Amino acid sequence: MRSPRGGVGLLACTAGVALANNYAVQPALGDVARDTGTSTAAIGLVTTAALVGCIAGFAFLLPLADRAAPRRLVTGQLAMLACGLLLAAAAHGPGTLLAAYVIIGAGASVSAQASAIAGRAAAGERRGSAVALVAAGMSAGILLSRLVGGALTHALGWRGMLLTFAGLVLVCAAGAWLRLPRDRPAPTAGYLATLTALPGLLRRYRTLRRAVLTGSLWYFAFSLVWVALTVRLAQPPYGLDAAAIGLYSLAGALGFAALPVAGRLSDRFGPRAVIRASMGAAAVGAALLCTGLDRPAVTALGLALLDAGCFTAQAANQARILAVDPRRGGSLSGVYLLLYFLAGVAGSALAAPLLAVGGWPAAAGAVLGALLLAGLLAARRERPVRSPAGSRTRYTPRAPRRGSGTGAGWWTRS
Repeated sequence: MRSPRGGVGLLACTAGVALANNYAVQPALGDVARDTGTSTAAIGLVTTAALVGCIAGFAFLLPLADRAAPRRLVTGQLAMLACGLLLAAAAHGPGTLLAAYVIIGAGASVSAQASAIAGRAAAGERRGSAVALVAAGMSAGILLSRLVGGALTHALGWRGMLLTFAGLVLVCAAGAWLRLPRDRPAPTAGYLATLTALPGLLRRYRTLRRAVLTGSLWYFAFSLVWVALTVRLAQPPYGLDAAAIGLYSLAGALGFAALPVAGRLSDRFGPRAVIRASMGAAAVGAALLCTGLDRPAVTALGLALLDAGCFTAQAANQARILAVDPRRGGSLSGVYLLLYFLAGVAGSALAAPLLAVGGWPAAAGAVLGALLLAGLLAARRERPVRSPAGSRTRYTPRAPRRGSGTGAGWWTRS
């Protein structure tokens, strides 16, 4: 028997290491382009390819969290992620590199499965804290990925950097195989039936629709600002190398520090209150970025507030979704993250065109506009849901039944 706390901590570490691989290459994109003979415009598609892979993972792999044993599921996806990294390290042209990053993105979607597994394991009054702990691991992965990726590229080259991350992923796979539970949750339907039911979840749950819309806006902004920043700082008059650009990721430390507090506040005051406050902080950060990149301290502060707002809002949003029906947490999260990352793909893809057309002010202005709209939507009061008898009442998640496969009891057995 293992404690839920220890299990959630392992999932948090695994999620952080896995998700880091979507971002670690960003400071090295210039080196990769020169080494593989890829144009500047085409190399930006590496980030998009990773997001496309994540979307495929959310659509086809994340629902497996509701029916597969965590040990087999997490270990298998980490093995796939390691294979993608090895393929990318061996790439000598853009075609192989992009294909490898689709595989890497699909493997990195295990971070969302970790969140769903942790949310199912926790009791209702602690769900926000459990999801926030996994989100803290994910944010640490994002925070350190660019810094470590830039430093390793400087020391070992971009191929050596990818091989190092592949080794870390295999270490996590070994830990998952040895420590994660072997028991399967009780599935509510077959795999194909689960997939075909995903669109219906969006129609059925108003909370899910609200969460998708607001979350998509802030992830669009997050993806746009980081890709645009990486590209712009590598250009004149800045001309920064991969290691120097990676240092800007340290600004996200504020978001990492805020996540445990956000989880407790979400349990106490509700996710919507945390989301409203988070979007306010992110919008202030975007406003600072609109002033330009000539003052590194102001840029770092703006990135810190923006990252903190997006990270804490995401943790609260996922806790809000998992509370709808913990037994279907993987499916609900799959619908949410599928559309959420589609918005991220749009943000990444639009970064370079916005820079080309309007420079940094156009990119920063688009980020600010998306965050302000997300804040306005989060501030809207949700209408209470009608009960079957016609009375107006708010949805309250029911306690899991004995033996249903939900709750901490299912988690602790291994």
